[in-house]
Amino acid sequence: MEPLRFNDFQVRLAAAPGEIEAAQALRYRVFYEEMSATPSPEVKERRRDFDAFDAFCDHLLVIDLEKSNGEPKVVGTYRLLRRSVALRHGGFYTSQEYDLSALMAFPGEIVELGRSCVDPDYRSRGVMQILWRGLAAYVREYDIHLMFGCASFPGTEPHHMERQLAYLHHYHLAPQPLRPRALAHHYVGMDLVPQSGIDVQSALSGLPPLIKGYLRVGGFVGDGAVVDHQFNTTDVCVIVKTDQLTSKYERRYRNQTAEPLRG
Repeated sequence: MEPLRFNDFQVRLAAAPGEIEAAQALRYRVFYEEMSATPSPEVKERRRDFDAFDAFCDHLLVIDLEKSNGEPKVVGTYRLLRRSVALRHGGFYTSQEYDLSALMAFPGEIVELGRSCVDPDYRSRGVMQILWRGLAAYVREYDIHLMFGCASFPGTEPHHMERQLAYLHHYHLAPQPLRPRALAHHYVGMDLVPQSGIDVQSALSGLPPLIKGYLRVGGFVGDGAVVDHQFNTTDVCVIVKTDQLTSKYERRYRNQTAEPLRG
């Protein structure tokens, strides 16, 4: 895909190993230093968030051109894994938490979204919106029909977010043909509060920004949440048909403030 420029920012795919390392360093600062994930000894020593999936994923970057001096100043990132690539490399990251059989039966190209984050100094400067514009360009470039991935609540106590989880279960559960299910040994039921006991506006306002963003473009969630103790999060699987990414996108996201997010 061609790079896109928005004032002093550029969004494009990483083109060199050093650019992927810059994205991994940003992920480390956000996930481990800010959000209190638990690093392995090697991750801690190298001060980069990395795993085996990084080698064959695409890495979408937002770069501050003004602050780049020889090396790109990466201020936002998304990790993207297309099915056509995943099938050659052992599958999707999300399959560690969810049964993806329903999604694997979906016709056409699909893409897994993950490791989304924005530098703390740039969360009032629209970087998350620029990432989403880059994502829309990526979807067009590769003719992607469906996006999915884990999106997270901070914390590992589902009862602390029971109304938000129940709201997602009652109002945004994916249709059966598109519904991933948390693996049995990870499964946490989301039907924690009866539908009649949910204040919809309160529950919606309490959702993490990334999850709200997916819902605004017609997103659904899978069956069951998963507690991720390493990353200090409770995850849900989000599914978005890309035909929801219309020209309305920019109007929907133009005035929103980006916040620290992990997918």
